[in-house]
Amino acid sequence: MKLATLAELNAERAARRPVIVVTDTANGEQRLVKAKDFAADPLRNELAAALRMGKSGTIEVSGKKLFLNVYAPTARLVVIGAVHISQALAPIAQSLGYDVTVVDPRTAFASPERFPDVPLIAEWPDEALPPLNIDHYTAFVALTHDPKIDDPALLHAFQCDCFYIGALGSRKTHAKRAERLKAQGARDSDIAKIHAPIGLAIGAVSPSEIAVSIMAEITAQLRLPPKEKEQAA
Repeated sequence: MKLATLAELNAERAARRPVIVVTDTANGEQRLVKAKDFAADPLRNELAAALRMGKSGTIEVSGKKLFLNVYAPTARLVVIGAVHISQALAPIAQSLGYDVTVVDPRTAFASPERFPDVPLIAEWPDEALPPLNIDHYTAFVALTHDPKIDDPALLHAFQCDCFYIGALGSRKTHAKRAERLKAQGARDSDIAKIHAPIGLAIGAVSPSEIAVSIMAEITAQLRLPPKEKEQAA
């Protein structure tokens, strides 16, 4: 790889922007495609599919064999609420390669004993969230059922282009939440981003089952093409 290409690659990765290096396997020629250029690239469909799956591999286009080397940012999961569901959700997400952070100002809940090997921030969302630099490769879930904690957290998430936002609660609870958030400046388009009731409808009852349904929904949003996402919702 040329030094100039490597420098560009490292800059994009440092900024948590996805990038793909396309190599012609016949002659070794390489080009780097940045996320902002995917839509206009001749290989846009192939690039989108490779990025969605997060896997490098060989494709054949117009008789040429090309190797797509995918560099996608590590996905994050930010959990608001150190509750029972979170205790089950965090290790599942970690097993899938997510960087997990749990935020809860209630120190009785946000304790290392309850969340071994999980980064905890025992502060209010207004203080805890800005330093995390939440971005498009972040899944964000609000699980406390406490508007004083969940609502400001969701308002922050709306500004961060998260690929997934979910909130615990029934449809009735969510309707009240939507009213509160709109009163604080949220738009209809913001409210529409929230997956609520959270998780895929698998009949989950226990905290562990709900955690599985949440992680399944997050995975669908990360991996499925747009049309299939709608069907899974």
